[in-house]
Amino acid sequence: MTGQGALSGKSALVTGASRGIGRAVALRLARDGAKVGINYRANQEAAEAVTQAVRNAGSEALLLPADVASATQVQGMFQEVERTWGGVDILVNNAGINRDSLIMRMSEEDWDAVLDTNLKGAFLCARAAARTMVRKRWGRIINMSSVIGVAGNAGQANYAASKAGLIGLTRALAKELASRNITVNALTPGFIDTDMVSGMSEEAKAFVRARIALDRFGTVEDVAALVAFLASPEAGYITGQVIGIDGGLAL
Repeated sequence: MTGQGALSGKSALVTGASRGIGRAVALRLARDGAKVGINYRANQEAAEAVTQAVRNAGSEALLLPADVASATQVQGMFQEVERTWGGVDILVNNAGINRDSLIMRMSEEDWDAVLDTNLKGAFLCARAAARTMVRKRWGRIINMSSVIGVAGNAGQANYAASKAGLIGLTRALAKELASRNITVNALTPGFIDTDMVSGMSEEAKAFVRARIALDRFGTVEDVAALVAFLASPEAGYITGQVIGIDGGLAL
């Protein structure tokens, strides 16, 4: 079981950590003893609040503004972690956006924006993190995919492609980095109670819930608990896996 101190001495970087799943993951890793880098792109006030919450939990925190789709900004972010903590031990690629539209109406700009943030961003961060992890001969990379990346969804071709791409990236990196004691896994959350779900109509919520075996939406804490386990020493023999956390939606 993970818990207080399981990640003591480790440094983590969570992308897209200002709200939702990213926020919950940052707080859980801090609770388990990790120092946590809080990456955000636009919502500075929310990111500062998460940073303070991590410190209130007794851990060190580092505020890291950066657009993960920018190689230059990603490089600067990892250099800051290297200077402060000697590098990243745990990387959670959580940053993601969606710009939904049917394929015939989808603009090239909306396709590129989603692929750049969701997939290219994970590649850039994993590449930067791997350099430190290979040197330390220890590391954890956890990629936040989605049930949509497995099953697809009408009106989300760009999002589905980006999340499916994360699964391929995960499996390739797991093979590439295993000899250096670095594990790489992906999560495929279903409908988690975040801003995206709260914005759905009551009709849509009822329709989705009827398809979930556990008859409830997931919580951000549900996802954070799984991330904390995969980041822990206890998960050292798990790599290249795509783990569903969807209450049985995919059954």
